Amino acid sequence: MLSEKMEGSLNNQLNAELYSAYLYLSMAAYFESKGLSGFAKWMEAQAKEEQAHAEKFYNYIQERDGRVVLKAIEAPPVEWESVIDVFEYTKNHESKVTSMINDLVDLAMGEKDHATNNFLQWFVEEQVEEEDSVRKILDELKLVGTTGGGMFMLNRELGQRTYSGIDASAE
Repeated sequence: MLSEKMEGSLNNQLNAELYSAYLYLSMAAYFESKGLSGFAKWMEAQAKEEQAHAEKFYNYIQERDGRVVLKAIEAPPVEWESVIDVFEYTKNHESKVTSMINDLVDLAMGEKDHATNNFLQWFVEEQVEEEDSVRKILDELKLVGTTGGGMFMLNRELGQRTYSGIDASAE
C-alpha cells in the first residue's frame, strides 16, 4: 500500500508524463508546420513513449491499491524560435523530468518503500537514455546548422524512428 504522500507524488508524475506527451505532440505539430516531417515523426514517437510512461504510473498506482487522480494537463508551448530551440527546450524538459524522478526515488527511499523504489529504477535508466538521445540530436543540429544538406539528412534520419512500444504493465 502506498502512503498518502507517495500516492500524491506518483499521481503528480503521471500528470507530468501526460504533459510530456502533450508537449511532444505540440512540437511535432510545429515541425509539420515547418515542413520537417522527419522531425515531426521523431516527436510523435516520443509522445507515444511518454504516454506509455504515464500508463506505467497509472498501472503501478492501481497495483499498489492507490487511487489514480487525473488532473488537468497544462497547455504546452506552440511556437519556438528554431529547430535548435525546440531541442534545447526538450533537453531542459527532460532534465526537469529526471529531477522529478530522482525526487520520487528519494521519497521512496525515505519512506522505505522498496517496491516503489524498485519500480522507479526503470525510469532512472530511461531518463539517462532520454537525455542522451536529445543531447546527441542537439549536438548534430549545432554541427550541421538548420539549413542545407545537413539539415535535410538529419530530417530524413529522424524520420526513420518508429515507436516499438513499451509494456506499460511491466516494471
